[in-house]
Amino acid sequence: MDRRTFNKLAGLTAFTAVAQGTGTLAQTGSHIGGFANGADEVALEDEALLVAFDRHSGALTRLVYKSTGWAIQQRPELGLSFRLLAPLPDRRDNFVLPQRQHAALVEKVSAQEVRLQWNNLVSEHGGTLDITFNATVTLQQGHLRFESELINRSPLTVETVDYPYLGDLKPPSREATLTTEHMWYGNLVGDEIYPTFSNEHGYWGVRSPLKTIDSKQSLLCLLQAPEQGLYTAMEDPTQPYLLQFTFVQRPGVLDSVDNHVPERNAIAGIPVHLEFRTCHFLFAHPGAQRKLAPVALEPYRGDWHSGLDAYKRWRASWFRKPAVAPWVTEVHSWQQLQENSPEQDYSIPYRDLKNYIDECAASGVRAIQLVGWNKGGQDGNDPAQETDPGLGTWQELHDAIAYAQRKGVKMILFGKLNWADMTTEWFRTELHRYACTDPYAIPYQQNGYSYLTPTQLAGINNRRREVMDFLCPAYQQIAVAQFKKILALGSAGWLYDEVCHHGPVEYSFSSTHGYAPPGYIYNGDMPVAALLRAAADAESAEFVFAGEGPQDWLMQYYPVSYFRISESSRPVSRYIDPHAPLMVAVTGFDDREMLNLILLNRYIISYEPYNFKGKLSNFPLTLAYGRKIDALRTRYKEYLWDAEFRDTLGATVSSDGTTRHSVFVTVSGKRAVVVVNNSRRSIHATVHLPHPGKLAVVSPERPDRVPSSGALDLPARSAAVLMEL
Repeated sequence: MDRRTFNKLAGLTAFTAVAQGTGTLAQTGSHIGGFANGADEVALEDEALLVAFDRHSGALTRLVYKSTGWAIQQRPELGLSFRLLAPLPDRRDNFVLPQRQHAALVEKVSAQEVRLQWNNLVSEHGGTLDITFNATVTLQQGHLRFESELINRSPLTVETVDYPYLGDLKPPSREATLTTEHMWYGNLVGDEIYPTFSNEHGYWGVRSPLKTIDSKQSLLCLLQAPEQGLYTAMEDPTQPYLLQFTFVQRPGVLDSVDNHVPERNAIAGIPVHLEFRTCHFLFAHPGAQRKLAPVALEPYRGDWHSGLDAYKRWRASWFRKPAVAPWVTEVHSWQQLQENSPEQDYSIPYRDLKNYIDECAASGVRAIQLVGWNKGGQDGNDPAQETDPGLGTWQELHDAIAYAQRKGVKMILFGKLNWADMTTEWFRTELHRYACTDPYAIPYQQNGYSYLTPTQLAGINNRRREVMDFLCPAYQQIAVAQFKKILALGSAGWLYDEVCHHGPVEYSFSSTHGYAPPGYIYNGDMPVAALLRAAADAESAEFVFAGEGPQDWLMQYYPVSYFRISESSRPVSRYIDPHAPLMVAVTGFDDREMLNLILLNRYIISYEPYNFKGKLSNFPLTLAYGRKIDALRTRYKEYLWDAEFRDTLGATVSSDGTTRHSVFVTVSGKRAVVVVNNSRRSIHATVHLPHPGKLAVVSPERPDRVPSSGALDLPARSAAVLMEL
């Protein structure tokens, strides 16, 4: 039996199981149409890519990266078109499945464009629905773009639309791996989907293993195979709604220990295939006509850097580079310092800040991120931004900030506006009105954090918080009023902690917040930021906006990004923007390893002795090495600060141990390679540069240039920089 016949029979077997009541089309995901041959499909093709659609169903039947031969959507008979969720009043499980739909139009209108339309959609339990779904697919220079629109004349709300939808995503070969890669918290996060696939959403909730990646974390998702990949992106940085990059391994995995994907085309008479779809959480009410955010697919050669290059090209069309205070762009370091926690330890009164400011000034540390200065301490009393009598008076903090300014130390006040502490009187009398509620009118909660005492570390008396609705005009004004209290203290800036998320909330369904629900809360982030920025600009255009790990689109408002990394972290934010002020925490008492990584990736140092509860003098070894790194970056600013960061691209390093390296390219085209040995033994390494010029080597502890051939002797826990002269 040939493969085509076998695959047809496998699909029919799955469909027969549905007809006999032993499964559903939603469960099997099988395609009930026949094999799409050339006469039955409409195709777009250029030098890089071929995409084809079934003329009758509109299913995407083939997607081939011609440059490498990778059949990304492999078996046409498993091709799919789109899926909708339109719950009934008494049954939420009412899908419009692709296998039931017939296209009214599949038309090639030009060499680069196909238009598709589906009318009178057949739902599983609600009959035929008066809904039209239109799509336009364009192909230009290997870049595939899906634009679509939903017209809902039915009496039902369409909650989600899955489009585009690949029914048989395959790696380039049986032997290849396939991983997902996306941006989150300043780093690149990866997860394998072949040859193993682990379920993320709980065995109790799905029939087949499923993974999702949220657009609230990353507008892009890379599907990375060895030496090639597929870039996918939600091409709308305004975050109009949630989109999920969704992967389903059907019918399941071979074993529940290692989660291996079956290598055969079918198992138990059911096709083995990986579905990939982008799920748009649209919530289109009856009578609504909604355009979906465009989705882009673009295959590429190389590793994740090449995938990010596709994102960078699109990003250049919308990213507005923010103005930043000049001192932020210079080589410098910060200290993070906590004054108080919600357990009222009052560890650093306002009057004692002078000692910490003097120490920073003497150590060349240019800024203090001051945490827990506000009433209730860190993570207490939010969103109030007023001083705490337990720490001193408003005037004492104001005077300390003014003193810091005179000493050349910038005071950055930590704050957060997205929560309301449920233990406060303000919450009970007013703030509860602006809380995000779920579809059952129940407010969402965030569990708060544990500090200091055994009782709170056990989670017994945490300050639980409700999530404020950033789309609510009344709450937006409250947020601005609280922010102005930070401005009034005379600080040089603020750092918005947890700016990157809203806890458990995606949408608020409240009907009393001044807009038609549901509202996608992340859609309120930039409007709120714009209001805060306007308030700051009225005082000073150089007021610094910083945030904890803001997503890339938020860096238009919060250009200073503070986050944490590990030895395995990949510097995706640095690769996207070589000169963005990105800051990383250093907490160890002899933290050479973290400082080496900061040098490697051009991060700003945030000194945090005793987990940001101590003095710089508490860890002299860390401070001394950090100062040497900043001195080196200042002396060789052309190579290590003003140059373009290329991560590992442009050089290779061979060694008798484990090293990491990064490449910088100066404005004049000269290259510098930072090589790090974070192991506990000495390593000999050789840097290989194409067509190198005259070379010299420097290091934090030996900053004078020494001629080099590219061979380096790296002591344990050290770094060196090879430069072209």
